[in-house]
Amino acid sequence: MTGRDDLDATDLRIVSELQKDGRLPHNELANRVGISHPNCLRRVRTLRARGIIRTIRATIDERALGYEVASFVAIQLSSQNQATLAAFEAAIAALPLVQQCWRISGDADFLLKCVATSVEDMSRQLRVFAGMPDVRTIRSFPVLGVSKDALLPIPGAPAPPASSK
Repeated sequence: MTGRDDLDATDLRIVSELQKDGRLPHNELANRVGISHPNCLRRVRTLRARGIIRTIRATIDERALGYEVASFVAIQLSSQNQATLAAFEAAIAALPLVQQCWRISGDADFLLKCVATSVEDMSRQLRVFAGMPDVRTIRSFPVLGVSKDALLPIPGAPAPPASSK
């Protein structure tokens, strides 16, 4: 992956606009950024190829699909050797209700964002984690509400509008 130093002001404006609305047609994006359609298309393809734009997808309201419970789960493993970490990450990748998984430092090795249809469903997920090899401790932090869900600040681009959450 590349750093911000490789991005010019036009690239930053493209990234900012796509982050606000990933469904923008390229001609509208080109107009907003102030460049030609072919140049815009080329830049977007380059930003994707470089891994700066990883994906464009919809943000779904979990509750609308029946996922009434969200929780952050901190997991500490009994070993931090490469094989143990890789095995844990592979096991987590196969669990669809684990939405995000970060490797962290401190008292835990991983922080997971999980969703479930009910408290009982979340409890089952925690038991799955407990049954995994090399899991030493599990700490669950149920989500009571979301206070902020913001777009990534893009240096050099106009500030995004405040989120309603």
